[in-house]
Amino acid sequence: MVEQAQAGGDFDVLIVGAGISGIGSAYHLQQQCPGKTYAVLEAKATFGGTWDTHKYPGVRSDSDLYTFGYRFKPWVGAPIASAQAILDYMGAVIDENGIGPNIRYGHTITSAKWDSAANRWTVEARTSEGAEATFTCNFLWMCQGYYDHHTPYIPPEWKGISDFKGLFVHAQLWDAATDWEGKRILVIGSGATAATVVPAFAQKAQVTMLQRSPTYFYCHPNQNELADRLRQIGIDEPTVHRVVRAQVMHDQAVMDKRCVDEPDVVFEELKMAVRAYAGEDFEFEPHFTPKYRPWQQRLAFCPDGDLFQAAAQGRARVVTDTIDRFTEMGVLTASGEELEADIIVACTGFHLKVLGDIPFEVDGKAINWGDTVTYRGMMFTGVPNMAWVFGYFRASWTLRVDMLGDFVCRLLHHMDERGAKKVEVAFRDEDAGMDVLPWIEADNFNPGYLMRDMHKLPRRGNKEEWRHNQNYWLERDAIPAIDLEGQEFVYDGQRVEARMPEAAE
Repeated sequence: MVEQAQAGGDFDVLIVGAGISGIGSAYHLQQQCPGKTYAVLEAKATFGGTWDTHKYPGVRSDSDLYTFGYRFKPWVGAPIASAQAILDYMGAVIDENGIGPNIRYGHTITSAKWDSAANRWTVEARTSEGAEATFTCNFLWMCQGYYDHHTPYIPPEWKGISDFKGLFVHAQLWDAATDWEGKRILVIGSGATAATVVPAFAQKAQVTMLQRSPTYFYCHPNQNELADRLRQIGIDEPTVHRVVRAQVMHDQAVMDKRCVDEPDVVFEELKMAVRAYAGEDFEFEPHFTPKYRPWQQRLAFCPDGDLFQAAAQGRARVVTDTIDRFTEMGVLTASGEELEADIIVACTGFHLKVLGDIPFEVDGKAINWGDTVTYRGMMFTGVPNMAWVFGYFRASWTLRVDMLGDFVCRLLHHMDERGAKKVEVAFRDEDAGMDVLPWIEADNFNPGYLMRDMHKLPRRGNKEEWRHNQNYWLERDAIPAIDLEGQEFVYDGQRVEARMPEAAE
């Protein structure tokens, strides 16, 4: 933890959060806008965000690090990395670029208020020592993630949790000091977290995974053959990183399209990949046949098929059922089986936390995010001088960190060139009567945490500019091409005048 040099202060830019998004954004700001002063406000005592929060056994990425890593910092390890490896990587970025002195750890934001008369945000924070600190800035860069680190999701219909005499814990709150070896462990859930802890527990414990419904996984060796080959012939790491990153993104784009166009074929290929680890006779019914098409919920990477190896070898049992109630000894399923356990680990997701649940105001009026409409998933109607980093579900989150780093820095330069102190987005003439819809289409992507809390999120329009389309392969061309003099941008309260298209030569 870095010692705090002062309480509060005035800056050109405040970055909120020192996780993967905040550290990447700080790098881009330093590199592309070296004249701007900034501070990073982080509630925790250290950097890392999610990767510092989670302590459960085996905690790792479910995206490859060639794309989850930053474009500017070559990744040299295995594609699927442990939380500690990711923290080490982030720490190297901080140290190599002198970002550390700009981070204010232990600062929990209690309010953020925009004043149009001063063209400043005032951000109030409470330090870990209980002191109050006031920060002001012209531009607010929100990089605090989107879920609640303190209160995980426990299904409200679960009955009798307090009856259980063993240890009940949500994976998000797992204490690394817990003695679990040799115990009977019941893991409830089937997503990426469950698929991480089950093979880790199965090495030294008796494990049962109870799932309501199955999930898709992509099994593959935890290595990248292209990266290994390029290194073998002596290619430098920055080039390896750039080429492999491009190859992975290409493959992801192809997979994304195929999951829509030929989901049954994709599922058969996923089965073949599983059987390469679990054996040709591995059965998919009923425990590994999802009820939705691939990528309608996250398709997580299962390195070396470790979950399926554990299931096939009898080191982990899978039960597909619902919970009737908890008992003194474990869980009674709806079909009447009692699953006994010493430890029950809930891997049931999280609560959405939009913009950190910080109370925001613009000129004295409280902001209800559900009343705003998003501009490309990064700015919001009626909210000046603010950008939000919200990444991708079907591609690595960090791809958008780099992309929006470029955009925000370009916007800041453009404001300086214009002499503008304030920018906001607003509907254009052509947007009159546009349908306003929920943040994301449920038919396109529908994990439980989004469906539960969709009302908390800003809304979207039915045009490309007014939604987060979750498509990196479109946005990598569209966002760099944004016309900052387009009619959707309002500078210092003045809408940019519509311009006639230039005549062809």
